[in-house]
Amino acid sequence: MSDFVAPRDLSAWITRPGAPEPLAARMGIELVEASPERLVGTMPVAGNKQLYGMLHGGASVVLAETLGSIGAALHAGGGHIALGVDINATHHRPVRSGTVTGVATALALGPTSASYEVVITDEGGHRTCTARITVAPNTVHRMQRGKK
Repeated sequence: MSDFVAPRDLSAWITRPGAPEPLAARMGIELVEASPERLVGTMPVAGNKQLYGMLHGGASVVLAETLGSIGAALHAGGGHIALGVDINATHHRPVRSGTVTGVATALALGPTSASYEVVITDEGGHRTCTARITVAPNTVHRMQRGKK
């Protein structure tokens, strides 16, 4: 992430012109708060539904991975990237409309991995999904060492 920006500008960074495959932008994810320890983001249900008219479980996972990956990148510092290595999610209840909010709380922030619990709730404050993600920060240095 060589063009790293301050947390208040992360939503703009996700949606910047020329961003490679901006999935978070296509999903309508917006960041409300971002620090290495805690991230908050929202995502509309509209446009992210499965065939039965409910929020797609994969959309919840995209929100969770987006928050965890950005948190780990912030933890790693400017000029570094972070890549998800493990994620799991439990879907508790369906959501058919409105907006969901994800809150990612750091469980562990280390030099080689960062883990977050992500709680996603609907507009009524009901928990709809709980995810845990482990991310490898500082991968840009490991990736460069692997190049020949």
